[in-house]
Amino acid sequence: MNNIVIRPATLVDMAQLKQFEQGVISAERPFDDTLKPDPINYYDLEQLITADHIHLVVAESERQLVACGYARIEQAKPYVNYRFYSYLGFMYVVPEYRGKGINQKIIDTLKCWSKEQGITMMHLDVFAENQAAVRAYQKAGFKANLVEMRLDIT
Repeated sequence: MNNIVIRPATLVDMAQLKQFEQGVISAERPFDDTLKPDPINYYDLEQLITADHIHLVVAESERQLVACGYARIEQAKPYVNYRFYSYLGFMYVVPEYRGKGINQKIIDTLKCWSKEQGITMMHLDVFAENQAAVRAYQKAGFKANLVEMRLDIT
């Protein structure tokens, strides 16, 4: 995928980013039966584009957006040995472009930006049952840390 360009997202990308957001929601819906019926939104896209502590990037192939992801600087828990970390989210690649290393290019770009901000740790959330995503993040060097558990008591 030599023709892939990673660049910061702009407000001009908003319509495509809204479609990507719905793609994320559709992909995650089978793993979370607590999601409300459509239409729902996960993100404040304008904030993801304009906030100084967030770096939203898109991947382009032949002037067409094919993927996105962000790093958001968060304050760490007071008991860990780092003060801030980058939280990765909105990681999405259109189906036709999956398996071509684009997600890794986005992660590498977000890792570079995070280092430039003085950040030394990255976090992300992924559904344990989403084995394709788990494998992709493990390939990028991420390791499982905690398991979130829920109990419906209704």
